[in-house]
Amino acid sequence: MALPINIQDLVHGNTIEWERLEFKRGWNPEDVLHSMCAFANDLNNWGGGYIIIGIAENEGQPILPPAGLQQNNLDTIQGEILELGHKIIPNYFPITQPYVLGGQHILVLWCPAGDNRAYSALTTLGKGAQRQPYVRVGSSSIIAQGETLRRLQELTARIPFDDRVNNQATIQDLDLGLIQAHLQEIKSDLFSEITKIPFEDLCRTMLIAKGAPEDLRPVNVGLLFFSKEPDKFFPRAWIELVWHEDGSGKKFKEHYFKGPLQKQLRDALSFLKSNIITEQVIKVSDKAEANRFFNFPYDAIEEALSNAVYHKSYEMGSPIEIQVWPDKIEILSYPCPVPPVNAAIIHSQRRIVAREYRNRRIGDFLKELRLTEGRGTGFPTIYDSMLANGSPEPVFTTDDSTYFLTTIPAHNAITNRASNQAANEDNNVIFSSLDEIVAFSNQATNQATNQAKAILADTVHDKVREILNILSDWTKRADLFEKLELTNQTFNNEKYLEPLIKLGWVEMELPETKNSPKQRYKITASGNRILNLISEK
Repeated sequence: MALPINIQDLVHGNTIEWERLEFKRGWNPEDVLHSMCAFANDLNNWGGGYIIIGIAENEGQPILPPAGLQQNNLDTIQGEILELGHKIIPNYFPITQPYVLGGQHILVLWCPAGDNRAYSALTTLGKGAQRQPYVRVGSSSIIAQGETLRRLQELTARIPFDDRVNNQATIQDLDLGLIQAHLQEIKSDLFSEITKIPFEDLCRTMLIAKGAPEDLRPVNVGLLFFSKEPDKFFPRAWIELVWHEDGSGKKFKEHYFKGPLQKQLRDALSFLKSNIITEQVIKVSDKAEANRFFNFPYDAIEEALSNAVYHKSYEMGSPIEIQVWPDKIEILSYPCPVPPVNAAIIHSQRRIVAREYRNRRIGDFLKELRLTEGRGTGFPTIYDSMLANGSPEPVFTTDDSTYFLTTIPAHNAITNRASNQAANEDNNVIFSSLDEIVAFSNQATNQATNQAKAILADTVHDKVREILNILSDWTKRADLFEKLELTNQTFNNEKYLEPLIKLGWVEMELPETKNSPKQRYKITASGNRILNLISEK
């Protein structure tokens, strides 16, 4: 049965970090035993790793095309791997799968993190063997000693929350359609086998369910990615977005993004990209090309929000919160980063590689879907995106206990423009929509602006000022259209006169009998204010 991962991406390190990959030209059972034990111990909660037999390596990088294995040796090697599993205490068995890559046979051992740490293995398959715990340090499998051994002992029987069995759910809570879509998207060979294997075996192969056949239960990461309503099992496991349309905090809209984690993340990013992120173009007099920039760089927001989904604790009933302000976007998640990452480290370093990770399985799924990058790339991506856009640096805040806040400031040109508009609001009114002009017409008068006239021409029509001038006194419709040099037809009435009546800028003398031959029209007080606004001074 194929593995739930794209083999090409795996070999090239596109979705799995190099430290979690080990390449071996030929079959070396002793080395494989030690690496199996090290990946099972998963000292840093990275999610185990992969041993690829049949591909040589040079300084941790694969040498392609593969050297390959003899096809008639594959079954023998898989039998020996089963024997090696019994030489690890507690017993541990990786998932093995042969592949053909570049015309050569290779064997992939998927070694997920074990549930019964600490694991120990024989130091040698010859005489005088001792039993030692092995761990992964960089790209090597070594015996755990000193502080490393103490850290491993602290992990005894401690399983990260996303990899634990959820006894409140059943295997039927996992959705086959979502699983199929995932395997198809990542181009896993397992997708073509879905119709040939029982659903329970599929879930076991993907490690999204564990337990005895009579009581097979989904693990939390399976419910988070492959159940339609994960918030049934994890309270408030969604993304909340509050869009503040001004800086007062009183005018805002709320949006909720629910469903599987990958859907939440994509929907929230799509909303931000479509509704919040805008490109600005400023023409400079002494340059042939205009300056182009975004109010917020999308890459920075994508990485910050992906990190929040990756590193939040789903044991806590707190959603990820996004606050969108005119001058910044704030992304809040709970709790703080996993120690030893703290506020001091965040403020002093631009690239942070955590020693441990809260959600080892969530990270793997996000990487397979290319929704987040490898370890340690999040902060640099955000900094680089802000710099490339000409934006101020991001701000990361934590109290080392309860929360982590990422603030993405708007481009300086946006904040400067807002400041200038606020300072000059007594002299110039800036409108962004017809609604603002309508609201203004009910409040006060001000000098005319070309922007207001342009908006009226685009959203109402280009004869607003002319009609309001003619209707300074009661006037029949036929007389109005004669002065406008238009025919007195229903089409012109619906296009030019009725919109002004609906806006409250023109009133009828006989509103109860709209079609009366005696009907006349006149500008209202609101209409007069609009006329003053758009009249040339």
